[in-house]
Amino acid sequence: MKKIAVVLAGSGVYDGSEIHEATLTLLAIARRGAVYQCFAPDVEQAHVVNHLTGEEMPEKRNVLVEAARIARGNIKPLSQYKAEDFDAILFPGGFGAAKNLCTYAFDGANCKVNPDVEKAVRSTVVAEKPVGALCISPVMITKILGDVNVTIGDDQSTIEAIEIMGGSHKSTGHGEIVTDEKYKVVTTPCYMLNATIDQIADGAENVVNKVLELA
Repeated sequence: MKKIAVVLAGSGVYDGSEIHEATLTLLAIARRGAVYQCFAPDVEQAHVVNHLTGEEMPEKRNVLVEAARIARGNIKPLSQYKAEDFDAILFPGGFGAAKNLCTYAFDGANCKVNPDVEKAVRSTVVAEKPVGALCISPVMITKILGDVNVTIGDDQSTIEAIEIMGGSHKSTGHGEIVTDEKYKVVTTPCYMLNATIDQIADGAENVVNKVLELA
Protein backbone atom coordinates (compact mmCIF):
# COMPACT_ATOMS: atom_id res chain seq x y z
CA MET A 1 0.00 0.00 0.00
CA LYS A 2 1.49 3.34 -1.09
CA LYS A 3 1.91 6.04 1.55
CA ILE A 4 1.66 9.69 0.52
CA ALA A 5 2.63 12.76 2.54
CA VAL A 6 0.31 15.74 2.06
CA VAL A 7 1.64 19.12 3.16
CA LEU A 8 -0.93 21.68 4.26
CA ALA A 9 -0.45 25.43 4.74
CA GLY A 10 -3.25 26.28 7.15
CA SER A 11 -7.01 26.21 6.57
CA GLY A 12 -8.74 28.48 4.07
CA VAL A 13 -7.95 29.75 0.60
CA TYR A 14 -6.90 33.31 1.49
CA ASP A 15 -4.42 32.55 4.27
CA GLY A 16 -3.97 28.76 4.29
CA SER A 17 -4.59 25.64 2.21
CA GLU A 18 -7.43 25.70 -0.31
CA ILE A 19 -9.86 23.34 1.40
CA HIS A 20 -11.40 21.87 -1.77
CA GLU A 21 -7.98 21.10 -3.24
CA ALA A 22 -6.73 19.61 0.01
CA THR A 23 -9.81 17.49 0.69
CA LEU A 24 -10.17 16.25 -2.88
CA THR A 25 -6.49 15.31 -2.92
CA LEU A 26 -6.98 13.22 0.22
CA LEU A 27 -10.07 11.63 -1.32
CA ALA A 28 -8.22 10.79 -4.54
CA ILE A 29 -5.43 9.13 -2.56
CA ALA A 30 -7.89 7.03 -0.56
CA ARG A 31 -9.87 6.02 -3.64
CA ARG A 32 -6.68 4.73 -5.26
CA GLY A 33 -6.11 2.41 -2.30
CA ALA A 34 -3.21 4.44 -0.91
CA VAL A 35 -2.93 6.07 2.51
CA TYR A 36 -1.93 9.60 3.46
CA GLN A 37 -0.32 11.43 6.34
CA CYS A 38 -0.81 15.17 6.64
CA PHE A 39 2.01 17.52 7.61
CA ALA A 40 2.34 21.27 8.10
CA PRO A 41 5.13 23.57 9.26
CA ASP A 42 4.82 24.56 12.92
CA VAL A 43 5.07 28.32 12.30
CA GLU A 44 2.94 31.43 12.64
CA GLN A 45 0.76 32.30 9.64
CA ALA A 46 1.81 35.31 7.58
CA HIS A 47 -1.54 36.86 8.52
CA VAL A 48 -5.17 35.93 9.14
CA VAL A 49 -7.90 36.79 6.63
CA ASN A 50 -11.64 37.02 7.25
CA HIS A 51 -12.96 34.73 4.54
CA LEU A 52 -16.36 36.45 4.58
CA THR A 53 -15.08 39.97 3.92
CA GLY A 54 -11.58 39.35 2.56
CA GLU A 55 -10.13 41.72 5.14
CA GLU A 56 -7.10 41.04 7.30
CA MET A 57 -7.87 40.30 10.95
CA PRO A 58 -5.87 41.59 13.95
CA GLU A 59 -4.90 38.18 15.32
CA LYS A 60 -2.27 35.48 15.03
CA ARG A 61 -2.69 31.80 14.18
CA ASN A 62 -0.39 28.81 13.81
CA VAL A 63 -0.15 27.01 10.45
CA LEU A 64 0.02 23.52 12.01
CA VAL A 65 -2.88 24.18 14.37
CA GLU A 66 -5.07 25.57 11.58
CA ALA A 67 -4.15 22.78 9.15
CA ALA A 68 -5.22 20.27 11.80
CA ARG A 69 -8.80 21.36 11.05
CA ILE A 70 -8.58 19.81 7.58
CA ALA A 71 -6.66 16.76 8.83
CA ARG A 72 -9.17 16.14 11.64
CA GLY A 73 -6.28 16.36 14.07
CA ASN A 74 -4.20 13.65 12.39
CA ILE A 75 -1.27 15.81 11.39
CA LYS A 76 2.42 16.10 12.18
CA PRO A 77 4.97 18.94 12.10
CA LEU A 78 6.69 19.01 8.72
CA SER A 79 10.03 18.89 10.52
CA GLN A 80 9.25 15.22 11.25
CA TYR A 81 8.86 14.26 7.57
CA LYS A 82 11.30 11.64 6.32
CA ALA A 83 11.37 10.85 2.61
CA GLU A 84 12.31 7.22 3.27
CA ASP A 85 8.97 6.67 5.04
CA PHE A 86 6.81 7.76 2.08
CA ASP A 87 6.33 6.99 -1.60
CA ALA A 88 5.56 10.59 -2.62
CA ILE A 89 4.76 14.06 -1.30
CA LEU A 90 1.90 16.35 -2.41
CA PHE A 91 1.24 20.07 -1.95
CA PRO A 92 -2.32 21.38 -2.38
CA GLY A 93 -2.66 25.07 -3.24
CA GLY A 94 -4.29 28.09 -1.67
CA PHE A 95 -2.67 31.41 -0.79
CA GLY A 96 -1.15 29.76 2.27
CA ALA A 97 1.25 27.92 -0.03
CA ALA A 98 2.43 31.32 -1.29
CA LYS A 99 2.35 33.01 2.13
CA ASN A 100 3.22 30.37 4.74
CA LEU A 101 5.17 27.71 2.84
CA CYS A 102 7.06 30.38 0.92
CA THR A 103 6.84 34.16 0.51
CA TYR A 104 5.88 34.28 -3.18
CA ALA A 105 2.69 36.26 -2.45
CA PHE A 106 4.82 39.06 -1.00
CA ASP A 107 8.17 38.77 -2.78
CA GLY A 108 7.42 37.23 -6.18
CA ALA A 109 10.37 35.54 -7.87
CA ASN A 110 12.63 36.72 -5.02
CA CYS A 111 10.66 34.66 -2.51
CA LYS A 112 12.11 32.52 0.25
CA VAL A 113 10.93 28.99 1.03
CA ASN A 114 10.25 27.68 4.53
CA PRO A 115 13.30 25.55 5.48
CA ASP A 116 11.21 22.49 6.38
CA VAL A 117 9.41 22.70 3.03
CA GLU A 118 12.66 22.96 1.10
CA LYS A 119 14.20 20.08 3.03
CA ALA A 120 11.13 17.91 2.41
CA VAL A 121 11.11 18.58 -1.34
CA ARG A 122 14.86 18.16 -1.80
CA SER A 123 15.03 14.94 0.21
CA THR A 124 12.11 13.50 -1.76
CA VAL A 125 13.77 14.37 -5.08
CA VAL A 126 17.11 12.93 -3.94
CA ALA A 127 15.27 9.73 -3.02
CA GLU A 128 13.90 9.73 -6.61
CA LYS A 129 10.31 9.84 -5.37
CA PRO A 130 7.58 11.97 -6.97
CA VAL A 131 6.36 15.40 -5.90
CA GLY A 132 2.86 16.64 -6.68
CA ALA A 133 1.88 20.33 -6.62
CA LEU A 134 -1.51 21.90 -7.22
CA CYS A 135 -2.61 25.45 -8.02
CA ILE A 136 0.03 28.02 -6.92
CA SER A 137 2.30 25.43 -5.25
CA PRO A 138 4.38 24.84 -8.41
CA VAL A 139 6.00 28.27 -7.97
CA MET A 140 7.40 27.07 -4.65
CA ILE A 141 8.68 23.86 -6.24
CA THR A 142 10.30 25.92 -8.99
CA LYS A 143 12.01 28.15 -6.45
CA ILE A 144 13.51 25.06 -4.81
CA LEU A 145 14.48 23.05 -7.90
CA GLY A 146 15.03 25.68 -10.59
CA ASP A 147 15.01 23.94 -13.98
CA VAL A 148 11.71 22.13 -13.61
CA ASN A 149 8.73 21.83 -15.99
CA VAL A 150 5.47 22.92 -14.34
CA THR A 151 2.05 24.44 -14.94
CA ILE A 152 -0.10 26.94 -13.08
CA GLY A 153 -2.63 27.31 -15.92
CA ASP A 154 -2.32 30.56 -17.87
CA ASP A 155 -1.67 33.40 -15.39
CA GLN A 156 0.94 35.50 -17.19
CA SER A 157 2.57 37.19 -14.18
CA THR A 158 3.06 33.86 -12.42
CA ILE A 159 4.39 32.29 -15.62
CA GLU A 160 6.95 35.09 -15.87
CA ALA A 161 8.02 34.54 -12.25
CA ILE A 162 8.46 30.81 -12.87
CA GLU A 163 10.68 31.54 -15.85
CA ILE A 164 12.73 34.07 -13.86
CA MET A 165 13.30 31.33 -11.25
CA GLY A 166 14.63 29.03 -13.97
CA GLY A 167 11.56 26.92 -14.60
CA SER A 168 9.73 26.08 -17.81
CA HIS A 169 5.97 26.59 -17.95
CA LYS A 170 3.32 24.89 -20.07
CA SER A 171 -0.13 26.46 -20.23
CA THR A 172 -2.89 24.00 -19.39
CA GLY A 173 -6.65 23.77 -18.99
CA HIS A 174 -8.89 22.29 -16.33
CA GLY A 175 -7.72 18.94 -14.98
CA GLU A 176 -4.63 18.80 -17.17
CA ILE A 177 -1.25 17.89 -15.68
CA VAL A 178 2.38 18.50 -16.58
CA THR A 179 5.01 15.96 -15.59
CA ASP A 180 8.70 16.72 -15.25
CA GLU A 181 10.40 13.41 -15.91
CA LYS A 182 13.77 14.47 -14.48
CA TYR A 183 12.49 15.45 -11.04
CA LYS A 184 9.24 13.41 -11.08
CA VAL A 185 7.25 16.57 -10.40
CA VAL A 186 3.55 16.54 -11.35
CA THR A 187 1.54 19.79 -11.45
CA THR A 188 -1.98 20.98 -12.29
CA PRO A 189 -3.60 24.47 -12.22
CA CYS A 190 -6.80 23.92 -10.14
CA TYR A 191 -8.07 27.30 -8.89
CA MET A 192 -5.36 29.22 -10.73
CA LEU A 193 -8.01 28.91 -13.44
CA ASN A 194 -11.64 29.93 -12.98
CA ALA A 195 -12.57 26.39 -11.97
CA THR A 196 -15.56 24.55 -10.53
CA ILE A 197 -15.24 22.02 -7.72
CA ASP A 198 -15.68 19.07 -10.09
CA GLN A 199 -12.81 20.40 -12.21
CA ILE A 200 -10.71 20.64 -9.06
CA ALA A 201 -11.55 16.99 -8.39
CA ASP A 202 -10.35 16.08 -11.89
CA GLY A 203 -7.04 17.86 -11.40
CA ALA A 204 -6.42 16.37 -7.96
CA GLU A 205 -7.27 12.89 -9.20
CA ASN A 206 -5.02 13.20 -12.25
CA VAL A 207 -2.08 14.38 -10.13
CA VAL A 208 -2.60 11.58 -7.61
CA ASN A 209 -2.91 8.97 -10.37
CA LYS A 210 0.32 10.11 -12.04
CA VAL A 211 2.21 10.39 -8.75
CA LEU A 212 1.21 6.86 -7.78
CA GLU A 213 2.21 5.64 -11.24
CA LEU A 214 5.65 7.22 -10.82
CA ALA A 215 5.93 5.80 -7.31
